[in-house]
Amino acid sequence: MTDVTAPFLLAMAQPGPQQTNLLVQLFPFALMLLIFYVLVLMPMRKRQKKVQEFQAGIKVGDKVILTGGIYGQVTRVTDGTQTVQIQIADKVRVEVARAAVAGYQGQEPVVQSDSSSL
Repeated sequence: MTDVTAPFLLAMAQPGPQQTNLLVQLFPFALMLLIFYVLVLMPMRKRQKKVQEFQAGIKVGDKVILTGGIYGQVTRVTDGTQTVQIQIADKVRVEVARAAVAGYQGQEPVVQSDSSSL
């Protein structure tokens, strides 16, 4: 009888823990990272590059709007520093950071202010 019971007992035994492939375990995580990169990081980098190109291209005579809503005309651009001089009224000139220039007057702002994202 031992010959008949041995295969029967082996057939009823629980299978051992199966080894899962490491690639199969990491695939969902890698897919989430890829989707995050495509949906969030790529557009952010494109927008940041566009803003940097705009701010580097500011020249004297440009009519601009500042992030605070002040309209003016660029009267001086200093390359050594990150500032520009804006004339906002007759004989009224202010020195502002390049980052404060949001865009050209009459066009969609290039720089998105923090209050617009609320």
